[in-house]
Amino acid sequence: MSSSDAQLHNVFVYGSFQEPEIVNIMLERTPEIISVTLPGFKRFRLKGRLYPCVIPFEAGEVHGKLLMGLTDEELANVDAVEGNEYERVTVEVVRKDNSEKMTVKTYLWVNKDDPDMYGEWDFEEWKRLHKQKFIESFKEIMEWKRNPQGKVRDDFNHILREDAPSS
Repeated sequence: MSSSDAQLHNVFVYGSFQEPEIVNIMLERTPEIISVTLPGFKRFRLKGRLYPCVIPFEAGEVHGKLLMGLTDEELANVDAVEGNEYERVTVEVVRKDNSEKMTVKTYLWVNKDDPDMYGEWDFEEWKRLHKQKFIESFKEIMEWKRNPQGKVRDDFNHILREDAPSS
């Protein structure tokens, strides 16, 4: 299959991946990014973690970004970073600029009854407090993906926790 035959993926992100600098580390480029809303879901903080989760929630809506035109390999990078606590699903988002509905992929929290979920995750607060740590962590994770040296994805879960020592 030639690269022109490959399907491109639009992925709704609602946490640290809204930050173009993080996306650039993960994908080694910055795709087109547009503002969208995901109706019927709610974003939560996760106790002890620096990243949020989203679960179905009838009266909710989640504001986030859409990463446009990801390749299969780039989608695999997102899968690797998200790990097994999330599942990739297809959802419908609404563009903020023109109200167009789009069918896209996103990552939902697998454990919908997780006792660690609480409150609303705040992107601006995250940028102030944790963006720099995430940038360093994502560089490590992407380096691992290129050169695993016997490590597995779970070896990196500790990096993105609030109680993790700064490197």
